[in-house]
Amino acid sequence: MRARLALLVAAVSVLTLIAFLVPLALLVRAVAEDRATVRATADAQSLVPVVGTADATTIRLTVEQLAAESGRPVSVFLPDGTVLGAPVPRTPAVALAARGQSLTGESADGREVVIAVQGRADGTGVIRVLVPPHELTAGVTRAWLVLALLGVVLVVIGLVVADRLARSLVRPISDLSAVSNRLANAELDARVVPAGPAELREVAGALNHLAGRIQVLLRQEREQVADLSHRLRTPLTALRLEAESLRDPDDAARITAAADGLERAVTGLIRQARWRRSPATGTATSDAASIVGDRVAFWSVLAEDTGRTVTLDLAPGPLPVGVPADDLTAAVDALLGNVFAHTPDGTPFAVRLAREEGQVQLTITDEGPGMPAGAVRRGASPAGSTGLGLDIARRAAQAGGGRLELRTGPGGGAQVLLRLGPPTPERLAADGGPRPAGNGLTRP
Repeated sequence: MRARLALLVAAVSVLTLIAFLVPLALLVRAVAEDRATVRATADAQSLVPVVGTADATTIRLTVEQLAAESGRPVSVFLPDGTVLGAPVPRTPAVALAARGQSLTGESADGREVVIAVQGRADGTGVIRVLVPPHELTAGVTRAWLVLALLGVVLVVIGLVVADRLARSLVRPISDLSAVSNRLANAELDARVVPAGPAELREVAGALNHLAGRIQVLLRQEREQVADLSHRLRTPLTALRLEAESLRDPDDAARITAAADGLERAVTGLIRQARWRRSPATGTATSDAASIVGDRVAFWSVLAEDTGRTVTLDLAPGPLPVGVPADDLTAAVDALLGNVFAHTPDGTPFAVRLAREEGQVQLTITDEGPGMPAGAVRRGASPAGSTGLGLDIARRAAQAGGGRLELRTGPGGGAQVLLRLGPPTPERLAADGGPRPAGNGLTRP
């Protein structure tokens, strides 16, 4: 924008100067020609009394003296055909002046000033003064150079002024862009100092208002999510009491452990909602083998109750991946939960965890009806669920430098591949994906 404004000012300045300087240059040339013609005419007029009254010798001496002083060729044509001064042939202008008419004409050698002198006894004499081309343009080149230099100086001054004006416009725009990028990177405390024209100051104020409004809305959303702790406390307490009343100690321990796990999950979600993670320079690491083995063991109890056969092919650990343990646990639970939610009871499924091509690959295959197209779309599910499960897994995979793939299994059911990369410095998904992998917590 700065360069375009400078180019625009330069173009306007050049066009304006051309419109002004070209006529002025032509006027300077015309003035120089007129000045030389007037001087030549004055010299010729000074000879009129001599030519009209003196003899040929006097006229010759006077003409030679005038030619030496002026530096111009001066000729006097007497009525008898004698030519005094510069020997030149009679030109059409001289012939016309011999009839009594004074005039100024152009010739190949320059400009002719011819004056008819009447009153001689032998007829009409003619005085001819030739103005050479170099005298007609004397000082014109210097004047044109001065005008050209003046034009260049004016263009440079215009460019300097335009650059300063453009800088005063571009700097506030750059500040707006920088603050917008900071807001996009979750720096919600970023603000821009209003500067520049009134329109840019208005935009800066609107951006600051938007940032403040986003902070307010996020704070309200976090508080609303945090209120879940009080709403879920009572049903969790009731669940524990029900578990303690069971006669089978194994069932009681299993349900109590499930309730504890649910409480930890809810507490983690509330903590994440009320506290936002700060950018960290470290790495997020978890052991995929340990987490997948633990979650498959947890879901195997429900699989046994629903008559499902579970096949587990778990590579020996540890298998470190660049995903926080909580995120990987949520992703594995989401994928296994989909199997139970979207396949009939008794449908077998298989879980395989292996290291392939420098990544850890988790494959979950079931023998159900398969997965419809477009399943990974946050907030929407063709099967009537919340539509968040596969999106959670996708975000976890992206946080670990991998990806989520949906395929059709060998038996026609669904096959989900979760590829996870090794631990690396934290990644921020370009589409506003997974949270930073740091462990530090700061207040919003």
